[in-house]
Amino acid sequence: MATTGLVTTPSEYGPTETMARLESAIKAAGMSVFAKIDHSTAAADVGMSLRSTEVVIFGNAKGGTLFMQEHQAAGIDLPLKALVYQDESGRVFLAYNDPHWIAERHGLGSEVAAAVEGMVKSVNGIVVEATETCFED
Repeated sequence: MATTGLVTTPSEYGPTETMARLESAIKAAGMSVFAKIDHSTAAADVGMSLRSTEVVIFGNAKGGTLFMQEHQAAGIDLPLKALVYQDESGRVFLAYNDPHWIAERHGLGSEVAAAVEGMVKSVNGIVVEATETCFED
Protein backbone atom coordinates (compact mmCIF):
# COMPACT_ATOMS: atom_id res chain seq x y z
CA MET A 1 0.00 0.00 0.00
CA ALA A 2 1.54 3.31 -1.07
CA THR A 3 1.22 6.25 1.27
CA THR A 4 1.59 9.77 -0.09
CA GLY A 5 4.91 11.28 0.87
CA LEU A 6 6.22 8.16 2.58
CA VAL A 7 9.38 6.54 1.25
CA THR A 8 9.82 2.90 2.28
CA THR A 9 13.10 1.11 1.64
CA PRO A 10 13.96 -2.54 2.36
CA SER A 11 16.94 -3.21 4.59
CA GLU A 12 19.56 -5.89 4.15
CA TYR A 13 19.83 -6.12 7.95
CA GLY A 14 17.68 -7.09 10.91
CA PRO A 15 15.78 -4.41 12.80
CA THR A 16 18.33 -3.94 15.58
CA GLU A 17 21.27 -3.64 13.20
CA THR A 18 19.31 -1.40 10.82
CA MET A 19 18.51 0.98 13.69
CA ALA A 20 22.13 0.97 14.91
CA ARG A 21 23.36 1.68 11.38
CA LEU A 22 20.71 4.40 10.98
CA GLU A 23 21.77 6.18 14.17
CA SER A 24 25.42 5.93 13.18
CA ALA A 25 24.71 7.32 9.71
CA ILE A 26 22.64 10.19 11.16
CA LYS A 27 25.52 11.21 13.42
CA ALA A 28 28.10 10.80 10.63
CA ALA A 29 25.99 13.17 8.50
CA GLY A 30 26.34 15.84 11.20
CA MET A 31 22.77 15.51 12.43
CA SER A 32 21.48 14.90 15.94
CA VAL A 33 19.39 12.02 17.23
CA PHE A 34 16.80 13.70 19.44
CA ALA A 35 14.74 10.70 20.56
CA LYS A 36 13.82 7.09 19.92
CA ILE A 37 10.43 5.51 20.40
CA ASP A 38 10.22 1.73 20.66
CA HIS A 39 6.60 0.91 19.83
CA SER A 40 7.20 -2.83 20.37
CA THR A 41 8.32 -2.30 23.96
CA ALA A 42 5.41 0.06 24.59
CA ALA A 43 3.02 -2.59 23.25
CA ALA A 44 4.57 -5.23 25.51
CA ASP A 45 4.18 -2.87 28.49
CA VAL A 46 0.39 -2.96 27.99
CA GLY A 47 0.24 -6.71 27.36
CA MET A 48 0.10 -6.53 23.58
CA SER A 49 2.46 -7.84 20.92
CA LEU A 50 3.92 -5.90 18.01
CA ARG A 51 6.71 -6.91 15.66
CA SER A 52 9.84 -4.79 15.89
CA THR A 53 8.73 -1.18 15.25
CA GLU A 54 10.98 1.70 16.29
CA VAL A 55 11.09 5.41 15.39
CA VAL A 56 14.10 7.68 15.57
CA ILE A 57 13.62 11.47 15.56
CA PHE A 58 16.57 13.32 14.07
CA GLY A 59 17.69 16.40 12.27
CA ASN A 60 19.75 19.50 11.92
CA ALA A 61 18.45 22.81 13.26
CA LYS A 62 19.92 24.77 10.36
CA GLY A 63 17.98 22.88 7.69
CA GLY A 64 14.75 22.61 9.64
CA THR A 65 14.77 26.25 10.64
CA LEU A 66 14.87 27.29 6.99
CA PHE A 67 11.64 25.36 6.43
CA MET A 68 9.99 26.91 9.48
CA GLN A 69 11.12 30.43 8.62
CA GLU A 70 9.18 30.04 5.39
CA HIS A 71 6.13 28.44 7.04
CA GLN A 72 6.21 27.86 10.78
CA ALA A 73 3.64 25.05 10.69
CA ALA A 74 6.26 22.92 8.89
CA GLY A 75 7.52 22.29 12.42
CA ILE A 76 4.82 19.63 12.76
CA ASP A 77 6.85 17.49 10.33
CA LEU A 78 10.25 18.42 11.76
CA PRO A 79 12.55 17.16 13.06
CA LEU A 80 12.63 14.29 10.62
CA LYS A 81 11.53 10.83 11.66
CA ALA A 82 12.51 7.41 10.41
CA LEU A 83 10.70 4.18 11.19
CA VAL A 84 12.44 0.80 11.22
CA TYR A 85 10.00 -2.10 11.25
CA GLN A 86 9.76 -5.80 10.55
CA ASP A 87 6.79 -7.09 8.57
CA GLU A 88 4.85 -10.32 9.04
CA SER A 89 7.24 -12.24 6.77
CA GLY A 90 10.34 -11.07 8.65
CA ARG A 91 11.48 -8.46 6.13
CA VAL A 92 12.85 -5.22 7.55
CA PHE A 93 12.05 -1.77 6.19
CA LEU A 94 13.06 1.81 6.84
CA ALA A 95 10.37 4.42 6.16
CA TYR A 96 10.47 8.23 6.30
CA ASN A 97 8.64 11.30 5.02
CA ASP A 98 10.08 12.60 1.77
CA PRO A 99 11.43 16.14 2.30
CA HIS A 100 9.90 17.10 -1.08
CA TRP A 101 6.51 16.05 0.28
CA ILE A 102 7.05 18.03 3.50
CA ALA A 103 7.90 21.13 1.44
CA GLU A 104 4.88 20.61 -0.83
CA ARG A 105 2.56 19.93 2.11
CA HIS A 106 3.46 23.30 3.62
CA GLY A 107 3.52 25.25 0.37
CA LEU A 108 7.24 25.97 0.61
CA GLY A 109 8.54 27.64 -2.51
CA SER A 110 11.77 28.38 -4.30
CA GLU A 111 13.17 30.16 -1.24
CA VAL A 112 13.86 26.79 0.38
CA ALA A 113 14.45 24.68 -2.74
CA ALA A 114 18.19 24.36 -2.03
CA ALA A 115 17.48 23.35 1.56
CA VAL A 116 14.98 20.73 0.38
CA GLU A 117 17.48 19.26 -2.06
CA GLY A 118 20.19 19.26 0.61
CA MET A 119 17.87 17.47 3.01
CA VAL A 120 16.93 14.90 0.34
CA LYS A 121 20.59 14.22 -0.43
CA SER A 122 21.46 13.85 3.26
CA VAL A 123 18.52 11.56 4.00
CA ASN A 124 19.18 9.40 0.94
CA GLY A 125 22.80 8.96 2.04
CA ILE A 126 21.71 8.04 5.55
CA VAL A 127 19.21 5.48 4.23
CA VAL A 128 21.81 3.87 1.97
CA GLU A 129 24.23 3.60 4.91
CA ALA A 130 21.55 2.10 7.15
CA THR A 131 20.04 -0.38 4.72
CA GLU A 132 22.62 -0.98 1.96
CA THR A 133 19.83 -0.20 -0.53
CA CYS A 134 20.80 2.15 -3.35
CA PHE A 135 18.62 4.85 -4.86
CA GLU A 136 18.24 5.15 -8.60
CA ASP A 137 19.37 8.47 -10.08
